Amino acid sequence: MNINAVKWLKRYPLTFLLTAAIWYLSLFTPPRTPLDDVQFIDKWTHLVMYGSLTLALWWEDGRARKRPAAWTRAAWIFLCPAAMGGIVELAQAYCTTNRTGDLLDFAANAAGSLIGIGIGHCADRIRKGRRHSC
Repeated sequence: MNINAVKWLKRYPLTFLLTAAIWYLSLFTPPRTPLDDVQFIDKWTHLVMYGSLTLALWWEDGRARKRPAAWTRAAWIFLCPAAMGGIVELAQAYCTTNRTGDLLDFAANAAGSLIGIGIGHCADRIRKGRRHSC
């Protein structure tokens, strides 16, 4: 394994774990559950998955860099999970027979990433004692 890959795995273990889990959950056929009857449950799931991924990336990046993310860094932390959400939707549409890509799922992925950035930013401000702007 490449030395840089090992370094990234050590810096971002939760992010890699969540990324792998999202890819797996996005490409397998889910079993039928009573929650399937809840309106928009899949969109809520996308919000939570991508919000959690983005928040984990925000936290691990801040821990690795020992300082809060600058706005350009925050933009990348938002864009990477959101772009992955788009790629996952394309993979569902063109690489599977049991799933379909959905533009609203992609929108929910991006919204979840935006929520994750917001929570991460507010958590940084609260931790630093600057609560008034969250």
